[in-house]
Amino acid sequence: MNRINTTFSALKSSRKTALIPFITAGDPTLDSTLPTMHALAKAGADVIELGVPFSDPMADGPVIQRSSERALMKGMSLRKVLAIVAEFRKDNATTPVVLMGYANPIEAMGREVFVAAAASAGVDGVLVVDYPPEEADDFSAVLIARDLAPIFLLAPTSSAERVQAVGRLARGYVYYVSLRGVTGAGNLDVADVASKVAAIKAIVSVPVGVGFGIRDAATARAVGAVADAVVIGSALVQTMFDAPESEIAQTGGAWLAKVREALDQ
Repeated sequence: MNRINTTFSALKSSRKTALIPFITAGDPTLDSTLPTMHALAKAGADVIELGVPFSDPMADGPVIQRSSERALMKGMSLRKVLAIVAEFRKDNATTPVVLMGYANPIEAMGREVFVAAAASAGVDGVLVVDYPPEEADDFSAVLIARDLAPIFLLAPTSSAERVQAVGRLARGYVYYVSLRGVTGAGNLDVADVASKVAAIKAIVSVPVGVGFGIRDAATARAVGAVADAVVIGSALVQTMFDAPESEIAQTGGAWLAKVREALDQ
């Protein structure tokens, strides 16, 4: 069974909300990503979303855009991201890893080549921002054949037809974008999020995670009360960037531990 399914099944049994941190591979430094992944897992991350840097991250706000630019300038690439996951798996065989990024690097590598390499490295799921479900049948089939979860975004503006299309293909979980706009923007209306999540869960059989706009432990706890998972990225990426270089992983782990504590209260 895919590690994502195993994780969510265990969380459901213990009535806990999944905590899914996002970091950009290669930022703030190339060498900080692997120890940060281990620190996040130790701090209570249930799934780790690892961002694949791209030159035009259209769905991301300024914080993650800048992190992607910095990582690319340092030489991070899709193949290097996969190598980091393979290294992570040498010491952690249980925490699911989801790659989040854009189609261009995958197309450049070749879809089948990418999926084979991702499966070999120990990746559990793939979220490609610019592969809409209407155009992702073939790619999703290749992922599922290798026991990788195709993960999709849903937004406040998603139609019932779009939700149904996602529900037909999605595995692992779906990622509900709680705000109109880009990552890190705006303020959350938790009541509205609760209503939208309930509507999605009436159609989609996999767990629903909520992200965008979750900035701290209090917000995470509020959203965690109405969702199966909380996805938190921009605030963590900025916290790590602001940390001394020798303390990046430690700082990221300590910050996430506070979110974990709030979710579990």
